[in-house]
Amino acid sequence: MSKILFVVTGADHWTLADGTPHPTGFWAEEAAAPYEAFKAAGHEVVVATPGGVVPTVDQGSLAPEMNGGQEGADRIARALDTMTELRSPLKLEEVDLDDYAAVFYPGGHGPMEDLAVDADSGALLTAALDSGKPLGVVCHGPAALLAATREDGTNVFRGYEVAAFTNEEETQAGLADRAKWLLQDRLTEAGVRVLVGEPWAPKVVTDRNLVTGQNPASSAPLATELLKRLG
Repeated sequence: MSKILFVVTGADHWTLADGTPHPTGFWAEEAAAPYEAFKAAGHEVVVATPGGVVPTVDQGSLAPEMNGGQEGADRIARALDTMTELRSPLKLEEVDLDDYAAVFYPGGHGPMEDLAVDADSGALLTAALDSGKPLGVVCHGPAALLAATREDGTNVFRGYEVAAFTNEEETQAGLADRAKWLLQDRLTEAGVRVLVGEPWAPKVVTDRNLVTGQNPASSAPLATELLKRLG
């Protein structure tokens, strides 16, 4: 079957407006749910991070209250344990897009710290978009879209419709007033059209070969859509 590239944040913190490092990383469900779906469909998953660092899971994403209770938290933890690819990621800067049938970016606040300004990630996203290959990005993962620009500085996703973690969700999560910038605002400023759904409810937006999800609950539906595109 096909090989799917997971591009995962290498950051273990998000720097807030006052300079405080907020512990974070990737969000567990946003990696685990698509991983389970892709593997169940017989696909191979390869993980890449900036510099090839072993990614950090946001500990908050493992809490029972974030997973519908202890049973859900235990299931997500078990799923992460099966993701051996997370322990030996490729260096993002050495990835060859031709090796993969699709690209997927999970979120967590980590991408706000590193992928939002990572030139290698931006170049990969540009190449993936131009290739027509399925490209999936969820929750705070769309922060990575900010680094994808043409030579004239125009964002390559300008005019695209996307779902991404919203200002309202960031406010309800308690971090909006402490953030340097908000994802919905910055994407809008770049000319990307953010379609806002109900807070915390699944919302997936497709535009050409780009498939995006608003929040953790959107991860599994997004994976289903990517699988349809892979055939």
